Amino acid sequence: MLDVLLMIVAMAVGGGEGNQGAEMANDTAAPATPAPVETAEPAAAAPVVAEAEPQVATGKFTTATEVKPILTMTKGNWVAVREYDGHDLVYFTHLMSWRCGLSAMRYSLNDGPLQVYDLPPCDEASATPNAIPSDWLPISGLPPQSVEKVYVEIFYDDLSTDSASFDRAGVEIQ
Repeated sequence: MLDVLLMIVAMAVGGGEGNQGAEMANDTAAPATPAPVETAEPAAAAPVVAEAEPQVATGKFTTATEVKPILTMTKGNWVAVREYDGHDLVYFTHLMSWRCGLSAMRYSLNDGPLQVYDLPPCDEASATPNAIPSDWLPISGLPPQSVEKVYVEIFYDDLSTDSASFDRAGVEIQ
């Protein structure tokens, strides 16, 4: 049901022709709860992307034009942290579900150095190109209660970017 609602919103806001998605990214709409914490981003060079991919809306949510409105409105869901089996786990499940339309992603933990996160490929030949591969795993093996902050930066395939910082208390799941 949520997927249907998000599809309708995405088509109404940014699913048309042109560069409507880029205009949406500049709006100041309130993010979904839990709200990301606005902090200074860690400094590092951006991943190199040679050129923007074509932004033809297909209804499959495989371009920045299609996924940017959704990810902008649901920024509070980009990250989840939980302690499990004596370790902290960091999940990017929401971003993985909308990764078609992204060209790269980076993250840092506790204001540490930015690290490139390898996105699984988008399977555009599939009926469900955004389906998360069965072998995808969260970041694991971290000491319990060690993750206090997570910073995420995403690079859309239209060469635009977005970022957010999250405190553990706002994104922790049990």
